Amino acid sequence: MKVSQYTIIVQATDMEGNLNFGLSNTATALISITDINDNPPELTVRTFSGEVQENKVNVVVTNLTVLDRDQPHSPNWNAVYRIVSGDPSGHFTIRTNPITNEGMLTVVKPVDFEMNRAFMLTVVVSNQAHLASGIQSSLQSTAGVTISVQDVNEPPVFPVNPKLIRFEEGVPAGTTLTVFAAQDPDHFIHQFVRYSKLSDPANWLKINRTNGQITTMALLDRESMYVKNNVYEATFLAFDNGSPQASGTGTLQIYLIDVNDNAPVLVPREAQVCERARPNSRVNITASDADADPNVGPFVFELPSFPASVRRNWTISRISADYTQLRLRIPYLEAAVYEIPIIVHDSGNPPLSNRSLIRVKVCPCDDNGDCSATGAVAAAGLGTGAIIAILICIIILLTMVLLFVVWMKRREKERQAKPLLIDPEDDVRDNILKYDEEGGGEEDQDYDLSQLQQPESLEHIINKTAGVRRVDERPVIAESQYPVRPSLPHPGDIGDFINDGLRAADNDPTAPPYDSLLVFDYEGSGSTAGSVSSLNSTSSGDQDYDYLNDWGPRFKKLADLYGGGDDD
Repeated sequence: MKVSQYTIIVQATDMEGNLNFGLSNTATALISITDINDNPPELTVRTFSGEVQENKVNVVVTNLTVLDRDQPHSPNWNAVYRIVSGDPSGHFTIRTNPITNEGMLTVVKPVDFEMNRAFMLTVVVSNQAHLASGIQSSLQSTAGVTISVQDVNEPPVFPVNPKLIRFEEGVPAGTTLTVFAAQDPDHFIHQFVRYSKLSDPANWLKINRTNGQITTMALLDRESMYVKNNVYEATFLAFDNGSPQASGTGTLQIYLIDVNDNAPVLVPREAQVCERARPNSRVNITASDADADPNVGPFVFELPSFPASVRRNWTISRISADYTQLRLRIPYLEAAVYEIPIIVHDSGNPPLSNRSLIRVKVCPCDDNGDCSATGAVAAAGLGTGAIIAILICIIILLTMVLLFVVWMKRREKERQAKPLLIDPEDDVRDNILKYDEEGGGEEDQDYDLSQLQQPESLEHIINKTAGVRRVDERPVIAESQYPVRPSLPHPGDIGDFINDGLRAADNDPTAPPYDSLLVFDYEGSGSTAGSVSSLNSTSSGDQDYDYLNDWGPRFKKLADLYGGGDDD
């Protein structure tokens, strides 16, 4: 269908169509053409071609183009594609593109190059709607499709995966279990297959690199923690030398048949009974065996013949296939802890036995058959001598602690009575520092420090008048005599000796620190002005002050006061 709708304008005129005298009017008529499927779809070419790699799925091999002259995007135009021959296994399908109406030939099942190198398909196209009556299908509605399969390097494949084998546990190292070989699907390419171990939890196995032979490296133990439900699993890797290299994995399952290689173990290992035989004072005993049936129970229990005291004091009696009872044979047994040997046998072939010890605490019991408090101490294995020894040790320890506390208190009192008799480590007097003497800043440091130094000579000090002395100079008088400490003083007079020395030092004028007090009336030696210490305003002697007149105008007032001057 070329046109789907026609628009027609109709004009009507009266007066027999006279345009000069008649009147006219127009109207529009819309005519829609209903499409029918009178044009069958036709494929644009008679043969299509494409290629695909083996083992690929959901890949579009080629697109089939079709021509249909009916109304687009209608059932008369929409194409439907079918594969009528060449694909018996259903490897391909054709999906219609709703926009372009093309057929997309897609792989839905992997193809194998070694099985089929190419496919020749016959494809037929039709519409969703049937052709109109009397319209025949076109010869161009059928076409052929040639598909080439490309070979790729496929990984080796284990024919049986997982592979299950059965062996008895305990086979020696070096035993060959099986050959776990893989096959290379690439028959048309000569490649080598090599093997390696991928997972072996217990490190029991090794595989031959070239032929896949499995050999043991250690004993296979069914009771191992790596065995689950009697099955041990190991994973192996097979890889070829193709480009790129391909590899496949295989799982080997070893079902381990149980052998009687574990002796039974006594359960429980500890118990308690009353020192006097009672009907309810018995111990139920059983055994545990790591093996499986029939290498476990029923168990057989017996007391050894040596030492003889075991059978003399104890007896056992079976109560079931797997349980027995241990009880006293004699009416009374001293409270203590006894290690009783018991031999237990399993039912394996051959049977295994084990000599086990059970620790039984024999203790005095109350009316309910339970151990009393005294019995619990005795049952713990502590006799009267051991208890007395423990008490003596506790008393000695407490005495040592008490003596140490008394000594510490006495030492503290001595320190308070004689505070000078303390350890040097405890003396903190020389650790007291004074921090309130804050010197001036950098701007206050511009002064002459030489005025605060010691004089160069002591002659002017020695020649001073008696009784006049500076406290920052060492006196020239004789030094005091300090008391002499005896060579071996009695410990009691050490404090008195120190106090005497302290009083002597306090009263000694020549003892340091004589320079700790600074005086500032000393102006240094070598002054050009000379000393003015001889001036005395209260002196009654005659003195000549006429030399003051020679000092100039600045000292005229002073000369008038002391020299009298000239009366004007």
